[in-house]
Amino acid sequence: MDDLFPIFERVVRKAHGFTEARSIPTGGLHPFDQRDIHPKLPPVVKKLFDDGHFAQSTFEAYKFVDKEVQRFSGLSESGFKGMMQAFATDSPLIRLNLLATPSEKDEQKGFQFLFAGSVLAIRNPRGHEHSVIDSPDHCLDHLSLASLLLRRLDDAGFK
Repeated sequence: MDDLFPIFERVVRKAHGFTEARSIPTGGLHPFDQRDIHPKLPPVVKKLFDDGHFAQSTFEAYKFVDKEVQRFSGLSESGFKGMMQAFATDSPLIRLNLLATPSEKDEQKGFQFLFAGSVLAIRNPRGHEHSVIDSPDHCLDHLSLASLLLRRLDDAGFK
């Protein structure tokens, strides 16, 4: 009987790989490559996705975005308040453009709301609620938005 426990343990440890939601198509590109997910996201984001932990993958990605904004802005504040301060049009700590024209000011304000809104609508529910379940497609949509935000920082010279 004692000989069966190691076999049982191996089976249980591998069972997570047998889910209905397949994250890697057979013979195709990884979904991260299909969606061009930003390579700067920490490896844990992809690992969680591959293991079927889609909500946690999303949460880790947005924690990373939040920390990047903190790093570039020098703020200790994070989350919604940090995003609103970092991208404020009056005196931004993270300036995405020259803010010389109404269009540039609108872009800054728009990204301020995208960054702040993503924290409220995407990161926070996964950080404060235990019952959030994401599909692979929803996770990839969230990661695509996180990638857009990171690329906008890249384009503005924040690397």
